[in-house]
Amino acid sequence: MKVKKLVLAFLAAGLSAGFLSSAHAADADADRIKALEDQLQALQKAITELKASTPSKKEVSDLTDQVVLQGKEAVVAGDMSNSIRIPGSETSVRVYGYAEANLIKDFKATAPGDMFTNVAEQPLSGSGADQGKTALTAQTSRFGFESSTPTSVGAFHTVVEGDFYAYCGSTCNRNRFRLRHAYGEYNGWLVGQTWSTFMDLDDGPETADFNGPIGMPFSRPVQVRYTYALPTGETFKAALENPTDGAHRPNVVLVASKSFDDGAVNARFISHEQRSGSMSKSGIGYGFGGSYKLTGDLTAMGQWAKVDGDGDNAIMYGANYPDTSTGSMLLDKSTGYVLGLTNVFNSQWRGTFAYGHVASSSSSSYIAAYGSSGNKTLSQWHLNFFYNPIKNIDLGAELIQGKRTTFGGAVGDMSRLDLIARYSFN
Repeated sequence: MKVKKLVLAFLAAGLSAGFLSSAHAADADADRIKALEDQLQALQKAITELKASTPSKKEVSDLTDQVVLQGKEAVVAGDMSNSIRIPGSETSVRVYGYAEANLIKDFKATAPGDMFTNVAEQPLSGSGADQGKTALTAQTSRFGFESSTPTSVGAFHTVVEGDFYAYCGSTCNRNRFRLRHAYGEYNGWLVGQTWSTFMDLDDGPETADFNGPIGMPFSRPVQVRYTYALPTGETFKAALENPTDGAHRPNVVLVASKSFDDGAVNARFISHEQRSGSMSKSGIGYGFGGSYKLTGDLTAMGQWAKVDGDGDNAIMYGANYPDTSTGSMLLDKSTGYVLGLTNVFNSQWRGTFAYGHVASSSSSSYIAAYGSSGNKTLSQWHLNFFYNPIKNIDLGAELIQGKRTTFGGAVGDMSRLDLIARYSFN
């Protein structure tokens, strides 16, 4: 029947148009190329049959309108990896995340208030804390939503991401939704909540432990950030970030970095204010970091920072809190560093060794005011292996050892095994 043949021809054309858009947006991977070839063959056959028929002009017009409508409603690949374009718009969207479970075995006493490593509060020897425990959790599972819309000066990009590991103390149910990231980016500007600009996220070694190694800045404040990147590999960032409670001004962060074929280096600076009641103190911090690919599979990384600490991870993960017992505010002057070595053995196996350290270099007046319970040094190392049996599945095992020493000489040791299973979707 002529009309039926004409319908088949136009439907084939519509399908081909959808695959052409999809192939172009996703760089025409092998699967889409094969599908496109099949559709083109079907189209050629339908066109050949159509040439032998004599449809009316009205039939052609009606079916053309159907093909145009079909093309507008077709789901095609978006501009981002693993994304789709919203029908009738230029916005690409992507849903991502993972389902994750951890089995944690502590061989010694466990720090209170957090299921994952917290060596800064590790129970001291002789404290009578319970020796060892086993725990399982899936609360670190997460999901996120990402969008990208093209503009005349580049893409407008948004991210909203959360997990279920809410901070609420050691006795409550943490299994609640927690916002991790919520921000928009446009023409070099970022506004919203995400990793602190003072963090050296690129040089943080991979760990199975959710908190990661001690000795590096670690937070997600609300901020306003501007990034300027040169085609030669230099990048400059300036940000105003949410300060600690009570401060009268935001934290100011400046970062300069340079990337190379086999690695990268960076320098970072932060200025912050601490306030408690009528007491106030300004502090600064600075740091350096970098990575270098030793071989095609082996990468070394490290970062170092010296700060006027405030007990907030944004300044230094593991620093002591300010002391106000003398009627004025004193800040802990801390030095921290993290070293890592990662090797990709093959397409399924990878492993990392990481070591982190924090040392207080506070004055004798600070130590006298803070008392003997403050942390003088913290150290922690991680050794892990990850196995990727099939796409999107990661199975890992990690051994962790940690130690803290107080100003008074007391010691707390940590020993832990963390097993992890993760299924990612994106």
